[in-house]
Parts: sequence; C-alpha cells; structure tokens
Amino acid sequence: MLDFSGKTVLVVGGTSGINRGVAELFARQGARVAVASRNQEKVSATVRALQALGGEAAGFSADVRDAAALAAGVAEVSDRFGELDVVVSGAAGNFPALTADLSPNGFKAVLDIDLLGTFHVMKAIYPHLRKPGASVINIS
Repeated sequence: MLDFSGKTVLVVGGTSGINRGVAELFARQGARVAVASRNQEKVSATVRALQALGGEAAGFSADVRDAAALAAGVAEVSDRFGELDVVVSGAAGNFPALTADLSPNGFKAVLDIDLLGTFHVMKAIYPHLRKPGASVINIS
C-alpha cells in the first residue's frame, strides 16, 4: 500500500458507500482526511470513525448543488490541514425508478447533483489544489 502520511485528502460524499470506504482507506494509510456530505450527523459519525482509525479527520456539511457552501467548507479544510493533495469527488443522487416513471424534476435533480455538483466541487477545490502531484478522482 502507499503511504499518505502528511497528505491531505478530501472525500466529497465521503460518509457512505464506496466513498466512505475510500476515506477509511486513506485514513489507514496515514492521510489527514476530510469528508463532506449533506447530512451533518453522518459527517460527525464518519469523522469519529476516521479518528478511531488513528488519523486526523474533519468534515463539513454541504450540498454540492450549493456552490458557496461547498467553497466555504473546502476553505475551512484547507485552513485546518493545508493545501489539498487528493480530492475524491463522489457525491451522487439517484432515484431508483424506471425511466418511464421518473419525473423531469427527478431527472433534473440527478443531473444537478451528479453533473453540476461535480463542477461545483472542481471550482471549490481549484484554489486549494496547487501542490505538484496533486490529484483529483471523480467517481460517478
């Protein structure tokens, strides 16, 4: 495995599913890990779990559709941990339904989260992702 000691990793959507596993993996490899999600309770629980793995962890609550809240949260992480080394953007929305049953508003919500939300993440992290070798991983 790789050693991420001293590296700062942000995982957007990092409180559940694959993204939670990614956050835990980075924490086990020595990274300072921050997670972002819409649900503050899940953020707090995930931060505690990451700290229990022995690493530094932080988190913030933001909806990726809210560019200002996302930018503020990323800035807080950068202020606390320094510039970002790795960002994993994996926030996603889904309405499990047949296409024939999915409303236009439901489809638009998925696009706003999955597509526009990814754009907002990229805009928010850019000022804080300037280190040589810094990486972005988009999961969709």
